[in-house]
Amino acid sequence: MNDSSEDYGNYTYDYYLEYGDFEDLKVDHRQTATMHIISVVIYTISFVLGLIGNGIVIWVTAFKSKKTVNSVWLFNLAMADFVFVLFLPFSIDYILRDFHWDFGVAMCKINSFVSVMNMYASVLFLTVLSIDRYVSLVHLNWSQKHRTVRRAWVVCGCIWVLAAALSSPALIFRDILRLHDKVVCFNNFHERDEHTAAMRHIMIVVIRTTVGFLLPFTAICVTGILLTIKVNQSGSSVRLSSFSKTVSAVILAFFLCWAPFHTFSLMELSMHSSFYLHNILRAGFPLATSLGFFNSCINPLLYMLLGKKVRHILKRACLDITKRSLRELSQSVSATEMESVSGGHQNGVPEETVESSTL
Repeated sequence: MNDSSEDYGNYTYDYYLEYGDFEDLKVDHRQTATMHIISVVIYTISFVLGLIGNGIVIWVTAFKSKKTVNSVWLFNLAMADFVFVLFLPFSIDYILRDFHWDFGVAMCKINSFVSVMNMYASVLFLTVLSIDRYVSLVHLNWSQKHRTVRRAWVVCGCIWVLAAALSSPALIFRDILRLHDKVVCFNNFHERDEHTAAMRHIMIVVIRTTVGFLLPFTAICVTGILLTIKVNQSGSSVRLSSFSKTVSAVILAFFLCWAPFHTFSLMELSMHSSFYLHNILRAGFPLATSLGFFNSCINPLLYMLLGKKVRHILKRACLDITKRSLRELSQSVSATEMESVSGGHQNGVPEETVESSTL
């Protein structure tokens, strides 16, 4: 093992990682531990709510609602978020073990690839859904001719391919390293020199920040503002009230969840020149990442549960389940009563009584 500064150059802070116990750096372990505990709590909440919420969205869009363009967007968005949260237990285990990776190099690569791919897919589906809502409401004639379910699936396929391509560096650079008594899962950008590693790291962060945040956030904001202005000009106060709440919630949630993560990603680039931000990144990056992950569990609430049609479908489904359960319970009680009556007959009840009771 080389000296600590060379080890430090072998790490990046991406995605809830521990980046070395460097003896020459003073770290407030209590503050770091507190931030990591908060991260675990957020990860756990995201996992539970994400499974339930996105599972409901997938169920509604796949089996209970009419196949439309909107249902295609929402189904794929829910699938992206659903797969995303499925891998959260690996992150929770990693933090709880004090950033010791116990699943091997292959799972290190796969876990990071799937997480990053679904991050991109979720953000891109969010963007496409916002743009499509604007086009379908403002350019009605064009959308009626060209906006079809088949084309929506083609766009979804392109988004998945693009998300996979953007996430492929995780399969290339993700690696594990035994450091003291731990095994860390990290981005190993080194090939022959630190300059190459720094350039690769900067390029990946720039692409991720641009494609994964700035462009989607700009598109969501612009389409939301333009549509709000258009609806306001049309004088439809009901539509404005309903839509503006949804758009405002989406923009606010998107910004609050992902802005800290991408801010820390840009701050992380300073590691190639100094140790100055090491303590801040070490304590804050897991929390910032968990906030980004949290967006995957609130998306179904923002896009589905706020819709009147979805609430109606869920209400009707719950009523059907309740009626079916009560019917089965009633049948079970009736069967039990019949068995009791039959048992009473066998225990000495006269046949005349039995015959009269059946007439």
